[in-house]
Amino acid sequence: EPIWAIGTGRTPSLEEIADMHGTIRGWLADNAGGDGFRILYGGSVKPGNAREILALEDVGGALVGGASLQATDFLAICAACGNDG
Repeated sequence: EPIWAIGTGRTPSLEEIADMHGTIRGWLADNAGGDGFRILYGGSVKPGNAREILALEDVGGALVGGASLQATDFLAICAACGNDG
């Protein structure tokens, strides 16, 4: 998550998320022996954006923050990643 988004509730564009995850994936491939790593997105994941973020190629999951405090929101995020609860 970009520094400007931390604690603001503002979410980077899907393009920005994909670009950063691709950069991290490339660095890991070049410096850490491959691409078998899961890279989590740690930004403002919410029921309304989880499916799109989790569908990005190099996003391997999400570190859910405030949305995890509301059961209905968290369950909706779980459903977005194919884990219906």
